[in-house]
Amino acid sequence: MKTVIVTAALITAQGKILVTQRKPGDSHGLLWEFPGGKVKEGEEPREALRRELKEELDVEVEPRMIFDAAFYSYPEYPILLLVYHCRIEKGSLKPIGCHDLRWVNLLELETLPMPPADEPIRKHLGSSDTK
Repeated sequence: MKTVIVTAALITAQGKILVTQRKPGDSHGLLWEFPGGKVKEGEEPREALRRELKEELDVEVEPRMIFDAAFYSYPEYPILLLVYHCRIEKGSLKPIGCHDLRWVNLLELETLPMPPADEPIRKHLGSSDTK
């Protein structure tokens, strides 16, 4: 089974982290996650992240260094999750492709239900400086 590459953004501001909530009818509906999405065939991961955040949140971002990578094998297919430090370059956050969005601190992040692939990222955040 082919591994699906998924990108996610680690966006921080004033000690808080941006998370989005999946739509109710989606896979993992209503779970919280780091914003992002699947990389299309032939697409560069950073470009996919720019596209996904424009589609989901109506913002333009600049992906920087990779914060972390995690592999998880869902029953449907395995994924490789690439999480990039990102900065919002243009636009105001709007939950147009997700159910909701929220800025949370690390303690709040620990309480949110998240997909299994996000767990290693959440743990890494708890043990590192995200700035």
